[in-house]
Amino acid sequence: MPPASPAALSTPDRARTLDALEREHFDCVVVGGGITGAGVAREAALRGLRVALLEARDFAAGTSSRSSKLIHGGLRYLAMGDVTLVRDTALERKRVFRLAPHLAERRWMLVPARSQAGLLKFRAGLTTYEKLGAVEEADRHRNWDAGDLAREEPLLRRDRFPHACIYREYLTDDARLVLANLRDAARRGAVALNHAPVTGITLEAGRAAGVVASCGASGRSVRVRARCVVNAAGPWVEAVRRLETPGAPPWLHLSKGVHVAVPAARLPLRQIAILGTADKRSIFAIPRGDIVFLGTTDTSYGHGPDPEPPVLREDVEYLLEPLPRYLAIEPLRPADCVTAWAGLRPLIAEAGKKPSELSRRDEIARSPSGVVTIAGGKLTGYRKMGVEVLARVAEVLGRALAPARDEDTPLPGGDFDGDLETLAQHLVRATGVDARSAARLVRLYGTEAELVTARGREPLVADTAVLAGEVDWAIDVEGALDALDVVYRRTRAALYDPDARRVIALPVAQRMAARLGWSAEQTREQARAVRERLDADLAFREEKKP
Repeated sequence: MPPASPAALSTPDRARTLDALEREHFDCVVVGGGITGAGVAREAALRGLRVALLEARDFAAGTSSRSSKLIHGGLRYLAMGDVTLVRDTALERKRVFRLAPHLAERRWMLVPARSQAGLLKFRAGLTTYEKLGAVEEADRHRNWDAGDLAREEPLLRRDRFPHACIYREYLTDDARLVLANLRDAARRGAVALNHAPVTGITLEAGRAAGVVASCGASGRSVRVRARCVVNAAGPWVEAVRRLETPGAPPWLHLSKGVHVAVPAARLPLRQIAILGTADKRSIFAIPRGDIVFLGTTDTSYGHGPDPEPPVLREDVEYLLEPLPRYLAIEPLRPADCVTAWAGLRPLIAEAGKKPSELSRRDEIARSPSGVVTIAGGKLTGYRKMGVEVLARVAEVLGRALAPARDEDTPLPGGDFDGDLETLAQHLVRATGVDARSAARLVRLYGTEAELVTARGREPLVADTAVLAGEVDWAIDVEGALDALDVVYRRTRAALYDPDARRVIALPVAQRMAARLGWSAEQTREQARAVRERLDADLAFREEKKP
């Protein structure tokens, strides 16, 4: 068996990680293991800082595993006047592609148009967008007429939409992008731990001097000493702020975003499509493997930072309603959905504005004790947000930071030219996995897919896609602590693989039990927790009671 990647977040070494957290004195400790926290940790490690990161649940368990999975510049924000945001994120797309091409797959995005006038109006904004993002000639937008659509996207209703424009965006896997950044930070000396909620911020002479955390597996309490504390807890930013200042005023407006997936056989789209909703918003229809997922909603969520915001039937009906208006299919019902997820966006509140009107800009604040807090922002801009946070960290440390070292070195699994088809063909030849499995594996693991299959290339369950070796890899390299971590955020079966998601719950738990020493009762409980979460995801499919 090949050795594990040196960029590992190892669950069997958890006790050693706790010892290191308690023993060492860090330059900064990051609270929050989503994409923002992961980006801050990597940027800190690139500059030679000694950095620790603590996540209350699993890495990416909140917003950063529940997005629309797009690395995009936010074209619609041009209409809101956010030119700087659009320029920065449009440029960042190319940076993410260079770092992790398996997690930034080039895809065409289709915008249907009823008329030439409508097409020209959209193209004007798109031309500006492409200039801001320095889009190369081969990736610039193209116009399709009815003949092109009949050939390239026959599902679109050409009687209503005889024209379309396509332009380049990038499809990612948000949770795995978080893991890749954390592993790169770990490779450079960072210490990261999931399932370790921060319960307090320690002060010395009025200055933040670290945090206290509790290990979710052992119950062990650890004090992590650091010269600077960074609060990157996403929807939980305000809860962390109140550990330092109990009466801290509200800062965020939480918005719920829902996505549902239907079988690709029922919705055989070839491109990502932008569809208009009844309330004049836009949603995406995104093909990925055997499913097409639809999203997102954008509604105020007044129940606080819920780790599992519900997917309501009205959310699902809202997402399904536009389909027959745009596409030549029979109307789909909530019962046709096979997976679903919902997440909360931590937007910066602005009085009088609806969630869809709020900017996705980030905002950074520094408390009197020196805690640096970041909220807002977009997935695409995570690296730039990390750089901005480090500028504030330098102020707290009272010194200039060293330049970033090797910042363009690919993230784990990203050391190839972006040709996923060729990489998948190589995996088939090297390991004997079938072509369908290879295509899935390279999109999750990139060039490390071969290392994953070396740990066990047999399916966990016959005729399903998830391999046994993925469970071992999740434990040894990616810090998975329970079966939910594996099913939801490592293998991604809960989102993308309707055939496997229920039947692998017990096999995943059993394989983890053999590695982590769980009892028979613990193993059953782990499998039960997965099945209950899967049932809750799709509870909206039940018919309304009269």
